[in-house]
This record gives sequence, structure tokens and C-alpha cells, in this order.
Amino acid sequence: MAKLVLAGKANCPYYAKAELLADYLQANLLDFKVHKITQHPDKWEHHYGITSMMLSEEMLDIAEENLQAHIEIEKEEEEIKSLIKPLQIWITSASGPICYQLIPLLANGEVFGMTTEISIHLLDTSQFKEVLCGIVMEAEDMAFPLLRSISEHTEIDEAFVQADIIIVLDDVLLNCEAQSLENYIREVSEICQVYAPLIEKNAKSEVRVISSGKTFVNLKAMMIMTYGPSIKPENVIAIATSWESAAKAMLARKLNMNAAGVKDVIVWGNITGCNYIDLSHAKLYGYDCAVWGPANFPHPLLNMIYDSKWIHSEFQSAQSSLSSQVCHCVGMLPAHAVATVLRYWYHGSPPGDIVSVGILTKGQFCIPEGIVFSMPVRFQNGNWEVMTELEINETTQEVLGRLAHELIQEKLIALKEIKEMHPYRADKITSKKYLHQEMETLPTGSL
Repeated sequence: MAKLVLAGKANCPYYAKAELLADYLQANLLDFKVHKITQHPDKWEHHYGITSMMLSEEMLDIAEENLQAHIEIEKEEEEIKSLIKPLQIWITSASGPICYQLIPLLANGEVFGMTTEISIHLLDTSQFKEVLCGIVMEAEDMAFPLLRSISEHTEIDEAFVQADIIIVLDDVLLNCEAQSLENYIREVSEICQVYAPLIEKNAKSEVRVISSGKTFVNLKAMMIMTYGPSIKPENVIAIATSWESAAKAMLARKLNMNAAGVKDVIVWGNITGCNYIDLSHAKLYGYDCAVWGPANFPHPLLNMIYDSKWIHSEFQSAQSSLSSQVCHCVGMLPAHAVATVLRYWYHGSPPGDIVSVGILTKGQFCIPEGIVFSMPVRFQNGNWEVMTELEINETTQEVLGRLAHELIQEKLIALKEIKEMHPYRADKITSKKYLHQEMETLPTGSL
């Protein structure tokens, strides 16, 4: 088969005449194909700089017709592109391993659906520019069909432009011997003090913000809402799914079953601090025991673990090792957690399943208002709602009270830092009366 490639500018009379000949040959010869490439005159001149002055009236007419057709085709293509608006996703501290593991999960279509294109923006400091460029090149080479674009950013002023989703992965390096809690909280507060106004200024009004990482995820969510009062509180959540998954895996090992069959484990409180893993509502599906039922038949987990000593001693004491395990993972687990929660947020969580996320409290479960506290929610219709119908016993209620005190203390330290550094800003964020009320709820000597 013979194939002729014919290229020229859309208003060129000689291209027009060559096109007529090519069409004639293609119509009358077997196995003869023509591939035409037309360029707008401005682009052609810029790239090639070749112009012919040999003109004829017929050729000029055809050339004018070609130019109008080319302009119309370009206009149609632009209109089609404008109808396809990719989700704009920004990821902070994007040079880290969590982001590296997260990008394929976001781009393969399983999170947002196989018809939703995305554009990913990687944000980090200039010292990581080379790393970001490497990630961009690798993601482009993978040729994900739904990844419209991926770009790296090191200029903070351009952060979060037209963002639909912002994933905050910033962490602080913990070294308890060198720094105090106040210093860590100040560091987190300073990060959010930069991000929040930029989110208000540059992102879309319905932007969804996810706080993830290994340290202070509750506090990051709280400070973003504090410094960005126009950001909708219901659109800011902290991720607890990593701790859920690690707990389910530990329980599955104890029961010698698939971890996917362990459901409704609840993470309460400060996700990356003092939290409580509640098994009172946990269920087992597909568990091999004396009582059998259909695939959707659940066994209450606590009824299946006959070794109550293990629950009250080894499992509870193992929570600190769970936290260490999650915090030292290389990125796969937290990346999967972020992707899972995003999928639920956009498409709903499985009916009946409990998902733990950190949200701004409004008095649910008798937890004080105004702190970011991990609790059970369900996702549906693009929103989440707290599962307030769940019953909790007195012991759990006491634990929640203690966990709330820790988060209130964390918040007060952060507000104190704001007041010292930015007194006017602090007065707009909270009143003295509110601070006094919050401080009275703390145990004596906690500050």
C-alpha cells in the first residue's frame, strides 16, 4: 500500500492544488492512501517560514475554503475540550513516597470513575524540584488514559489554582528530645497559615481538603479551617483509614482469615496521636466457624474471639505498635487510604459500612464542639454524615472524653501561638470567652 502525507498551510493555493491531485489519485488507484496535515497560516509561518507567490484565482478560492474549514475544525475541537473539565488535584509535599504511590491510584480510573479526567499538580519546595520533575516524567511515560496533565510547582503563590481537591501530606519531623509539643504545633500552624489563605484565594469554592500523613493530621485539618474561615468545614477531613486497615489486618491474623472480611472497626480521637480502636461494632464476613450463612451474613467480632484476655491486654497494648507500624510505612498504606476515602466521597461508601474520618465536631456522641475528632461516618451522594445512631457504652464514652481533652489542649496551644504571633488574627478566629470556656474543660495541670 502506498501512503502519501500531504502537509501545508490552510490558505496555501499550492497545497489546495496538491490536495485536488491527491484526492483524485486516492479515488482512482487501489491501495493508495492520503494523510492530510493542515496548519493555520500563523503556525506554518512560525515553524517553516516558507511562502509561495505563484498564485491563481482558482487556487486562491480553494485555499480560502480550506482556511475556513480548518478554522471551523479547530473551533469545534476547542469546544469539545472545554466540555471536558478535568478534576484539578493538588498534592502538597509531593516529593514524598506517599504521593509517589498515590498518583497511579488516582490516575487509573478506580477512584473517580473511568469517564473522569484529572490534572495533578505536585507542590513542594524548590529543593525538591528535580524529584518532582522525575515524578512528572515517569507519570507521563505511564500514559494513563484519564491523566490529562501532571505538573510540578515550587512557587507557593501559584498553589491551588482552580483546585477541586487538595491533599495535604506535610509532616513534621518528630524528635521529642530536641523539641517540645509547642514547637511542633507552631510548625504545623505555620504551614497551615500559608496554605489556608491561598486555598481561599485560588481554589474553587467547593474545594475538598484531605489532611493525611504521619503526624498531626487532626491539627492540620483544624488549622486549615481556622486560617481559612471561608473554607467549608464539611469539606475538610482527616484520614484515619490507615489505622483502620492496620487494626483489621491484626485481627485477621488472630482469626486466621482474610482481612477484607473484617468490617466496621472504628478509630476514635486523635488519628496520629492518642486514639481508641473500638471493636464493639466490628463484624466478620466469610469467617470459617460453626455457624454458617450467606456471604453477606455477619458475625459479631467480639463473639468470635473467645480469648477476651487478648482483646483487653494484647490488642489494646498493641495499639501503640500499630501507630508505629503505620507511621513507618513507606507510602503504600497511606496512599491507599487517601484513594479509598476519595472514592467513597465521590461515589459513596459500601452500604452499611463504617468509615472513620476526622471531622469538625458539633457535639455528636457528647464530644465537645469545635475540634477535629475521628469518628464513624458514611459517605453518600457526594457528602458524609456522622453515624449518630450507633450506640456506645459508658466505658467508650469515658475514653472519648479523655481523647477530646487532648485535642482541646492541642487546639489551645495552637491558638495561643496564633495570639502571640498575630494578635489581630487571633481575635478574629476566636473570642476570649470561648478560650476561657475551653480551658475550663481541661483537667487541672494539663496546660
